[in-house]
Formats: sequence, structure tokens, C-alpha cells
Amino acid sequence: MPMNQTAKPDVKGFYECRTGSIQYVVSDPATRRCAIIDPVLDFDEKSGATATEQADLILEYVRDNDLIVEWILDTHPHADHFSAAAYLKGKTGAPTAIGAEVRQVQCLWKKIYNWPELATDGSQWDHLFVDGERFSIGSIEASVIHSPGHTLASVTYVVGDAAFVHDTMFMPDSGTARTDFPGGDARQLWRSIKSILALPDETRVFTGHDYRPNGREARWESTVGEEKRCNTHLVGLTEDDFVRLREARDKTLPMPKLILHALQVNICGGRLPEPESNGARYLKFPLNALLGAAWN
Repeated sequence: MPMNQTAKPDVKGFYECRTGSIQYVVSDPATRRCAIIDPVLDFDEKSGATATEQADLILEYVRDNDLIVEWILDTHPHADHFSAAAYLKGKTGAPTAIGAEVRQVQCLWKKIYNWPELATDGSQWDHLFVDGERFSIGSIEASVIHSPGHTLASVTYVVGDAAFVHDTMFMPDSGTARTDFPGGDARQLWRSIKSILALPDETRVFTGHDYRPNGREARWESTVGEEKRCNTHLVGLTEDDFVRLREARDKTLPMPKLILHALQVNICGGRLPEPESNGARYLKFPLNALLGAAWN
């Protein structure tokens, strides 16, 4: 994919330790315009409490650096945290966006939640990106790579020399993302990774999670070249090898603890359920909907 290799945006990562998530502000130093990628809305499943501490840190950074928010972007509907996209839109007025295949994810989870009134046309976002679409952040050209495998709707945002890959690859010592969620597919993930690794070797790669293997410090930046040389799930493997490795590993993983909480918020662009007659908001929680119970 052609890319302006001379454009080098500033990238600020915000590590959210409870879910191992990284949120980003990517900005054009020439124009001070920026995009927010994969922001987290705080949620405590034990008390049911929500908060905006993580999103407010992002807003503070934007203010302190005199940035103008042009986009609020999600790479996919997340299974381990609530998106803060709707909250940040309310604070900044910036449009929200996600990949167009989110409509498939909405249809899938509409059935799981038995949610007949859910709109499955993606209208909860201001814009739906299609594969190969180009846009800009200030003076920096950006583009979208459809990257399914982890979910049906996953996309990679390439902004200048930076690729925001979220749940495709992790840091080289952590491998790749799971593919056993509804709509996931290990073979699709391999092909999505290969399309990302076709970018120039010097392309900076920013992942959406880091789980600190062996207790090391959290890290979230590598390069295409490093991933090709060192990623523990990719080096020396064929497509069939990768599929066998990925599917075997997925069978050992419990479901994320927030998946059933988070998807009903995130397929609505980060909007919490509307208050009921008593003023309270409620999440709907289907029983026995997913495999991957962890009894021990």
C-alpha cells in the first residue's frame, strides 16, 4: 500500500493497566490536529460503576498540547473494555468512526443478546471506513486496512509511518491475538497480519494490548521489520502452522471477563444503555452464550 514515508506523526500511548489496553493520541506536529484511537471508558464489573478517568487523561493531554481532535477512532468493537468514543465525542465534537464491517458484528451480537430493536446499519458512528479508504489527520495522509480474524470488523489505521494494529499482532514476545470470539478466524488473522507486514520494514507498529510477559514493563511500539524477524507466533511458520498454533492456544484461554458486558456497549459506539423508568441503566447478560468457561 503506498504511504507517505516522510510523514512522522507524534504518537502518545496511554496504558490502562486493568485490561492491559493502550489508547493513543496520534497528532500532526505541523497542524496540531490529532485523532484519538481506542479510548477506554472505565468500568468496574464488581460494583457496576463507570468512570471517565482514562478518557479525561486523554483530554488533559489534548489540552496541554494545544491539539484539535479531528477523529475518534475504534479499531473494532472491543471485548475487554468499554469504548469511551461517545463520551469523547460529547467533549470534543469530533466525529467517531470504525470499520464498515461492524455491521456484521452488530448482526451477530443482536442474535446473541436477543435485541430486536438494535440498529445494525452502523448508524451509531459518524463514519464507517471501508478497506483502502484514505483520510487525513491534519496534513498527514492516513488509510485503512481491513484486518479481520480477531473480529469480523477489525481494521488497521496507517497514519504516516505509524500503523495502529490493535488485536492482530502484539509485541514480538507476545505473539498474536486470539481468534475464538464470535466471528473470529485464525486463517483470516494470518492473512491480515501478512497484509500489515507488507508495509515498509521501518513502519512503526502500535498494538492495542500488552500483558507484560514475564513481568517486564509494558511496551506497545515495535516495527514491521521487528515483527517479521522476532514475533514468536510468526517466525518460521507457514499459514497452516499458524492456524494450528493459534487454534490450539485459543482452546486454553478463558473468555475475557468483560466480553458480555462490553459488546452491548461497544456495538453501539460506546453508548451506555438508556436509563429505565427509575433512572438507572442496566446491562443485559445472556447465560450460556459462549464457550470457554473457566471453573478453576
